[in-house]
Amino acid sequence: MSNKVMFLVIAVMLVVTIGLAAGFFMMWGKLSEINSQAAPTANIDINQGQMGQLGPLFPLETFIVNLADEERNRYLRITMDLELVASTDSEKLNQRLPQVRDRILMILPSKRFDEIASVEGKTALRDEIINKLNSLFPKTVITNIFFTEFVVQ
Repeated sequence: MSNKVMFLVIAVMLVVTIGLAAGFFMMWGKLSEINSQAAPTANIDINQGQMGQLGPLFPLETFIVNLADEERNRYLRITMDLELVASTDSEKLNQRLPQVRDRILMILPSKRFDEIASVEGKTALRDEIINKLNSLFPKTVITNIFFTEFVVQ
């Protein structure tokens, strides 16, 4: 009877080993297929990023505001650069700088930490600020905002 048990144990170990080897080779094939597909895509993204031109930048002073969190006192320290359509738009912004700062200061304190903690939240905040600031001008002046400092405490 011990020979039967020994034979059964060896057979089970052999089946498990063959199964593991087959699974390994299948995963190895999938990983190399994924790597071969990912490499050209990365090169395309790098080349496309180099083609885009950065517009003129208009730096704003740092904003420090309280957030709208009720359970905890939190504040946001944020510095940003506005990317403009043309360098002549810088003068338009300088003329309306108090209004620009006011629009931003009306948006920032209305946010809660959980709204701006994620990347999606920061992107939504960026889009909201761009839309509010562009509404001050007859045509689009600001194309993007770059957060150079974003600290919540």
